[in-house]
Amino acid sequence: MVLAAGGGRRYGGPKALVRHEDGRLLVERAVATLRDGGCTRIWVVLGAEAGRVRDEAQLGDAHLLENPAWKSGMGSSLRVGLAALAETDAEAAAVLLVDTPGIGPDAVARLLAAAPPGPGALLTATYKGKRGHPVILGRGHWAGVSTLATADVGARAYLVAHAGDVQGVPCEDIADDTDLDVPPVD
Repeated sequence: MVLAAGGGRRYGGPKALVRHEDGRLLVERAVATLRDGGCTRIWVVLGAEAGRVRDEAQLGDAHLLENPAWKSGMGSSLRVGLAALAETDAEAAAVLLVDTPGIGPDAVARLLAAAPPGPGALLTATYKGKRGHPVILGRGHWAGVSTLATADVGARAYLVAHAGDVQGVPCEDIADDTDLDVPPVD
């Protein structure tokens, strides 16, 4: 699942529509990262300028969801995505933020390889011991994550509350989870 609903106020517009240095939109890059990393079904949660993203982005067979409450923060987008996934037979979801282009398919593949099968999976990539993205949330955690996902917190509160159950997977050797907050200065 790609969370791509934000308005990107500090960036000057929705990050989903920002062109990365490779020429692709960030949302296209995030979808490709999950797909190339081994995810079989991709869900993208849109919000700000959702119509434009639908028109301009080449997302293949990704399922596009719209978060009407996107202005309330990432937590609402995560809830929208998990609610949609609950209607499927998916046992787990890999979650990636649209504004983390330093995370590539290798990090996703590493987490998927480390994930125990079934609905109990709860993993995060780690960078020098700190939790980051991507995150894998097993179905058994979706209700709890949704309950605690508010404002811009996302799954953080749930992961902190269940720290003993979270499996960290070191990824600093293959990825950089720095998010893009402001446009680069030329």
